[in-house]
Amino acid sequence: MGRSGDLPRGLVDRYRARDGVWPDDTGCPILHVDMDAFYASAEIRERPELKDLPVVVGGTGNRGVVSSANYLARTFGVRSAMPTNRARALCPKAVFIPPDFALYTAVSAGVMAIFRDFTPLVEPLSLDEAFLDVRGALRRLRMTPGRIGQEIRARVEAEHGMTCSVGVGSTKFVAKLASGLCKPDGMLVVPRTEVLPFLRPLPVGALWGVGKRTEERLVDRGLHTVAELAELPLPRLRRIVGNAQAEHLHSLANGHDPRTVVPETPEKSIGAEETFETDHHDRAVLRRELLRLSERTAGSLRGRGLRGRTVSIKVRFADFSTITRSRTLPLPTDVTQEIYRLACQLLDEQTPPGPVRLIGVRVEQLDDHGGAGDQLTFDEPERGWREADQAADAARAKFGGAAIKPASLLGAAPQRADVTRPRMARD
Repeated sequence: MGRSGDLPRGLVDRYRARDGVWPDDTGCPILHVDMDAFYASAEIRERPELKDLPVVVGGTGNRGVVSSANYLARTFGVRSAMPTNRARALCPKAVFIPPDFALYTAVSAGVMAIFRDFTPLVEPLSLDEAFLDVRGALRRLRMTPGRIGQEIRARVEAEHGMTCSVGVGSTKFVAKLASGLCKPDGMLVVPRTEVLPFLRPLPVGALWGVGKRTEERLVDRGLHTVAELAELPLPRLRRIVGNAQAEHLHSLANGHDPRTVVPETPEKSIGAEETFETDHHDRAVLRRELLRLSERTAGSLRGRGLRGRTVSIKVRFADFSTITRSRTLPLPTDVTQEIYRLACQLLDEQTPPGPVRLIGVRVEQLDDHGGAGDQLTFDEPERGWREADQAADAARAKFGGAAIKPASLLGAAPQRADVTRPRMARD
């Protein structure tokens, strides 16, 4: 399903919204909204002079991986998850930018707030995409699903200077597939009565859960299209892909997807990590990178209205041996300095010496702000680290991710081959 953006567009052109007109959206309450080349678009918004250039975001060293590429870079064959060296070979004139997750988290929070203005039933899948169930909004706002999709696209562009693509359908599968097929900056509406005609001509790789190997196995058996898979007797499909996957794919191919939008999927942890271009022994360098990662992780927590009690670090050494160490606070936190202080303790007290290839910070045992209150101490200033973090968040949201950062991070940073976005682990 992640490859829907690469599927042939001509098969579904009749479902595309054009000039304020789209197909019948009756009975299509599920929207999938996906930001277009999100990281690259955010960087271009901050640096408009890059607008007409190929832009690649990701690790910039020999160990780096592409996180995002704008559509001009993609015409050269650059794709996310591609090694950076390969991307440079394909597009040597591209502008390569290390990721700025503080910026992306701030923009994501603003975009998700727009979604929630239309419906509380928002299920984020990542920083840049979400499902929405708008059936309640149809009555409250007196809009059709297509109109809501158009309004969301207009507001995202007006308020954040970036575009998104919207799929409208009767199920989550159809809506997500539709958003990928109308990228960039489009909207695709699949009428409830047209689901099967929409799906049938698509290649089997369009089905959610069909990876490269499964697709090759299906094609080897003569199953090239969704229609051919849908018509295959279920017992034969079980022999090809196994019982569980056969049931799943057969249902999708026949237009069935009972899953609902789940807005409150609990997040178990949030963290970030980075791989160095060269291995590091210097603990001062490692502590400075822990501050960078703590800031990124804490910003992601605050952007989602979460706090956590357990702080852990991950350290991978030059020989690829990896350790994790953790410590639990009496009360949950989203404060950068508190997370950083524990991370440094874990590094100094529980991590053996040796050349470090990768380092990461993660916060676990999450809850929202409706839980325990702030931890107070008698000598704590009236306005402290949390207020400083909140002020920094506001500055980044308004002026960009580089607007403010700790003074100790202003100097030269070690070369980082790859930097992950703040990742969420869910139940």
